[in-house]
Amino acid sequence: METTQHQRSADQRRRELLEAADRVVLRDGPHASMNAIAAEAGITKPILYRHFGDKGGLYRALAKRHTDALLRALQVAVDADVDRRERVAGTLDTYLAAIEARPQVYRFLMHPAEDNQPSEAGFDVGRHSAPLLRRLGEELGTVIADRVDLGPGGDLVARVWGHGIVGMMHAAGDWWLGERPCSRAELVASLTDLLCGRLFQVEDRADGPGF
Repeated sequence: METTQHQRSADQRRRELLEAADRVVLRDGPHASMNAIAAEAGITKPILYRHFGDKGGLYRALAKRHTDALLRALQVAVDADVDRRERVAGTLDTYLAAIEARPQVYRFLMHPAEDNQPSEAGFDVGRHSAPLLRRLGEELGTVIADRVDLGPGGDLVARVWGHGIVGMMHAAGDWWLGERPCSRAELVASLTDLLCGRLFQVEDRADGPGF
C-alpha cells in the first residue's frame, strides 16, 4: 500500500511538472529552457533533472503527452460516420487544427530555437522529433491496414502510406504554419485531392470497420 501511494504521489508530481513545462512552452516555444521550467514549477533545476534526467527526457515526456492527445483526436476523426473523402479531410484537418491551436508547442517539438544561442547540453530537437513522426506513421499505417483491402503485401503498403501521409502532413503543415499562404480549409482540400488516388479505388476490408 505504501509503495502504491508513493508511486501515485510521484506520478502526480510528474504530471504537475509537465503542466508547468507546458505553460513555459506555450509562452516561449522552442526557446523554453530547463531553468525557466524549473522556475515555473517552483523547484530547482537539479530536482527537475531528477524527474526527467535531462532536456531530452523532458522533451520525450512532453512529446508523448501531446502525441497521445493528438492520436486520440485523430482516432475520433477516423471513426466519424462520413464518407471516405470526408474522413480523410477530417483527419487532415484535425492534425492541422492541433498545430494551429498550439503553434508554440508544435515549434518546441519540431524545431530548435531559431536564434544563435547554443542548445542546452547539446540537445538535438531533430533527433528527438523523428520518433514522434515515426509513431504517428505506424499508427496511421495500422489504421489503413485494418480498414482497406490492399491484397497481398497490403500491410507493408499500408505502412508506406501511413508514413507517407504523415510526412506530407508534417511538411505541408510546417510550411503552412510558417507562411499562412491560404486558409486551413483550402490546404485540407488540396491535400485531400492529392490523396484521392489508389486509396479511393480499393475496397474496404470485409472484416474491418471501413475507411
